[in-house]
Amino acid sequence: MAANNGIGLRSERGPILGAIMLATGLVAIDSTIIATAVPSIVKDIGGFSLFPWLFSIYLLAQAVSVPIYGKLSDLFGRKPVIIFGIGLFLLGSILCGVAWGMLPLIIFRIVQGLGAGAIMPVTITMVGDLYTVRERAKVQGYVASVWGISSVVGPTLGGVFSEYVSWRYIFFINIPLCLLAGFTILRRFHERIDRGQPHIDYRGAALLSTGLTLVILGVLEGGQEWAWVSVAGIVVLGLGAASLVAFTFVERTAAEPVLPLWVFRRRLLISSGLLSVGVGAILLGLTSYVPTYVQDVLGTGPLVAGFALAPLLMGWPIAASQAGKIYLKYGFRFTALLGVALVLLGTALMLLLNEHSPVLEVALFCLIIGFGMGFTVSPTLIAAQSSVSWAERGVVTANNIFLRSLGSSLGVAVFGAIANAVINSGSPDPLSLTHAVHRIFLVQVIVGVLMVAMATLLPRAANEFLGEETKSTEAVAA
Repeated sequence: MAANNGIGLRSERGPILGAIMLATGLVAIDSTIIATAVPSIVKDIGGFSLFPWLFSIYLLAQAVSVPIYGKLSDLFGRKPVIIFGIGLFLLGSILCGVAWGMLPLIIFRIVQGLGAGAIMPVTITMVGDLYTVRERAKVQGYVASVWGISSVVGPTLGGVFSEYVSWRYIFFINIPLCLLAGFTILRRFHERIDRGQPHIDYRGAALLSTGLTLVILGVLEGGQEWAWVSVAGIVVLGLGAASLVAFTFVERTAAEPVLPLWVFRRRLLISSGLLSVGVGAILLGLTSYVPTYVQDVLGTGPLVAGFALAPLLMGWPIAASQAGKIYLKYGFRFTALLGVALVLLGTALMLLLNEHSPVLEVALFCLIIGFGMGFTVSPTLIAAQSSVSWAERGVVTANNIFLRSLGSSLGVAVFGAIANAVINSGSPDPLSLTHAVHRIFLVQVIVGVLMVAMATLLPRAANEFLGEETKSTEAVAA
């Protein structure tokens, strides 16, 4: 790694950090901006029965493609993959903006999701290339802040564009942002790579994509579009599982496996990956059911419900910005244990909520969980990245992010099944909703306990990684 002095946005590497934050912001904002625009979209182009696919198909395309992009970034470098991802996201945004119906819009969201699948893992991997472990203790605050800002900016922009201009501008706004991020990375980010003769694992990529698509689709739609025990449910999940089994056999003999099986054999990577699954599941449960509880049980409006959830997304970057100081002094394990303890505390406190609880109490509990997430996610990902060489960092980063998406997908299925089991009518009363949400929070407490167990498997100290150097390439800002 080149010796680039300074860490902030005004340093030599500042423009690249800014471009990374901007690219990350594209994905972060896009995950929230469309929610407030749905009524305007449906009013304009119809397709009310199909609109949930605007969210699930984007999540599916992003999650499935992340592991493949991670491997490609290890084979060909970060720069070509991130530029491709930004370009694909740009194309998808333009197509979404001119969509003439709900079905074309859903198809174009796939293009957007495939672009986001490249942006997410590669931007985080680039941070790992540009900054040492000690430097990342400070840099992670910049990157994490993007998500906190986007949680506020996204829904606001979606509402403003839908009400005063057109819903189409929620996609067109991405055009200048994509161009700026792409141009900066093209001009300022340089890497020297000994590519040799890379082999692309086409069979592995095809089997992995097919298997993950079918499994995640089956989990997302099971109990919704079709019954779990039905021909469609069994066939989709069965074919997905068969594809993944075939994938494991193919990877054993592949010259450059798209997802090396050693990722699932190293204790540190297993523990950090399972922590990501837990993070995804808890986040999904909170973002899906806290607003419903606040509106339908406590009797508030959407704005107040958003206020109740906002501390979760605001506490995360605040804690992440401080996590580096803690893990440099006390180690990865202590920091992660602090984080999961806060997550466990926050989810346990959620069990105290009832139909008479004040909204401020909900917001406080969400804030505690948000702090816990910030202290958990950053050190676990950095520990995983720092345990491997440059040539493996993309795969490890992508796998960690994919597992978080998988946790969210599993959360959709589990929490949805719990809610449906408690609520047996189309218009649930506040009492039944309270019971359903309590059951969901109870499962989240169990997930929190398992996360504590996983955190104990992380390395005790960060000192062993502080002198890391990137031996196979140099990533520089020029």
